[in-house]
Amino acid sequence: MSGRTDSSNAMWGGRFAEGPASVMREINASIGFDKRMWRQDIQGSRAHAAMLGAQGIIAAGDAEAIDAGLEQIAAEYADAGVPEDARLEDIHMHVEARLAEVIGPAAGRLHTARSRNDQVATDFRLWVRDAIDEIDTALAAFQSVLIGRAEEHAETVMPGFTHLQSAQPVTLGHHLMAYFEMIHRDRGRFEDARERLNECPLGSAALAGTGFPIDRFAVAEELGFERPTDNSLDAVSDRDFALEFLFAAATCAMHLSRLAEEIILWASQPFGFVALSDAWSTGSSIMPQKRNPDAAELVRGHAGRIQGCLVALMTTMKGLPLAYSKDMQDDKVPVFEAHDLLTLSIAAMTGMIGSVTFRRDRMLHAAEAGFSTATDLADWLVREAGIPFREAHHIVGSAVKLAEQDGKPLDALSLDQLQAIDPRIDGRVFGVLSVGASVASRTSHGGTAPAQVRARIADAKAAIGMGDE
Repeated sequence: MSGRTDSSNAMWGGRFAEGPASVMREINASIGFDKRMWRQDIQGSRAHAAMLGAQGIIAAGDAEAIDAGLEQIAAEYADAGVPEDARLEDIHMHVEARLAEVIGPAAGRLHTARSRNDQVATDFRLWVRDAIDEIDTALAAFQSVLIGRAEEHAETVMPGFTHLQSAQPVTLGHHLMAYFEMIHRDRGRFEDARERLNECPLGSAALAGTGFPIDRFAVAEELGFERPTDNSLDAVSDRDFALEFLFAAATCAMHLSRLAEEIILWASQPFGFVALSDAWSTGSSIMPQKRNPDAAELVRGHAGRIQGCLVALMTTMKGLPLAYSKDMQDDKVPVFEAHDLLTLSIAAMTGMIGSVTFRRDRMLHAAEAGFSTATDLADWLVREAGIPFREAHHIVGSAVKLAEQDGKPLDALSLDQLQAIDPRIDGRVFGVLSVGASVASRTSHGGTAPAQVRARIADAKAAIGMGDE
């Protein structure tokens, strides 16, 4: 068997006497994944056809017929999906072939003054722009949930950790608002990427522009772009916008993974800080007592896959000369995969945080058990007794050692015990040794004191346009 088709591709086959080998047809076809861009492809084609008609490059009647045909195809695809034919390679050829069936020979005029190179670059930018808008909406909803739970727990005391060791007491509201800040930066990265991608490649043609008197500014405006791209070579070969999207997605997924890891830890019996709802946990097939944080674990796992998508596309692009190369057909799969995984992860974290039960008693007990007010004692010695911090640090270490030997928190030590360590300590010290007093004292801007947490929550509500209920 020769593995050849009996006819060449009608879209590009004039140069070829025979069709491609079956394996070539399979490796060359991208319709299996780029069909996701059918809305953007039709949107771009309608704008291009309207411009060709307005410029007198094609007859007004042909432009009108093309637009009506594209509108019909959009309705068909919305109703029944995109049929796949590997011989037609990609979404662009599928639309054009169907258009020829619908309106006849006038369909052939649609491709005037454009190439699949600038067409796919435009479609892909439109798709990524839509994806960013979708993700931004989801992240805003997640921020609203974080704010709501933080406000609910503005005074809930928990241990703050460094090296996963109890460090200083903080409030749960303060802890949750740390993730608000991460997501705020993520939204900014997506916004920056959206601003940079919002230039229209259509009209760059294959790589050198076109001799037809097209109006690229009109097409850019019609498609919601800020402007047309300024260099045709760069326009068809650039995928920075996809890489920026993937970087923002990978960073956001990393932040979600950090929170997921904390939920996993907090849900374990040694911590017991949270109880997951039935909707966001699973059971064991063999151990009936188990409640597994599977959704959080999958969010954590998705972060690795999304980071892999970024590395995959960067590796694809790193050695490509100008302008377009077929390697770039593989640009869409990692972007689509990252989008799907990230939107799923955001939805899962929004649901988990919104429904989780935070166990105040366990958090408070853990904060009290870890000598987390040691720094407060050191600060008091510096502030009230005039002791240099390094000396105060040594004194507090002795106090912690004594409390550890007695099996009690620092604020349960007697004044006699503390004065035996250093006689400069007096009864005022007990005003800072409890975890509640420690948390309340951290009133610097951005600190963990409940008043500061509520102030930052008010700022956050204003930043995302979230009014008080």
